[in-house]
Amino acid sequence: MTRRVDGKVDFKKTLDAYRAHRGRFRMVDVPDLQYLMIDGHGDPNTSPAFTEAVEALYPVAYKLKFASKRDLGRDYVVPPLEGLWWAEDMASFTTARDKSRWDWTLMLMVPDWIDQALFTAAVGQAGATHRPARLDDIRLQALSEGRCVQTLHVGSFDDEADVLAHLHHEFIPGHGLRLAGTHHEIYLSDFRKVAPDKQRTILRQPITTHTEV
Repeated sequence: MTRRVDGKVDFKKTLDAYRAHRGRFRMVDVPDLQYLMIDGHGDPNTSPAFTEAVEALYPVAYKLKFASKRDLGRDYVVPPLEGLWWAEDMASFTTARDKSRWDWTLMLMVPDWIDQALFTAAVGQAGATHRPARLDDIRLQALSEGRCVQTLHVGSFDDEADVLAHLHHEFIPGHGLRLAGTHHEIYLSDFRKVAPDKQRTILRQPITTHTEV
């Protein structure tokens, strides 16, 4: 049954993919989902492109939410910000944490009933007044991750390294699995407002077995 909050569908509570537990790795089958996406490179703490990406995503996300409620009679809670992260040398991500070498895609999930026409209209509306600098870089795209392992990290982003090292080098190979996709983070806390030591982040890694092609 779809859970609603004040008449709104809350995907963070209805989708199993948004559930994780601190101190425990859990396998989950993530359904194909579609997102507003925008790409970038560099340290998220200092890169203007990162801030501009966030500033572009949210206006479009809320235009879509309002259009869905008004035109389709289907209201929902805008899901949390998410990010895909990688680097040419993944050691700069999991060990050295050289953020200047990171690539990323910031994302906001949108329901499957949102189509390209609604998206195009929302982009146009978001740029009608105070046009975000990176508005034209946003795309609507599906993401297929399938079987994943995820856990809940509570604390600073800089404290993720040990958790990721354990996930990548112990848990996954120890269960006869291998990495099969891009590191994925789901920001359950608004990192612009919540103290670093209290931030709640789902860390997700797509996987496959050694026998799968």
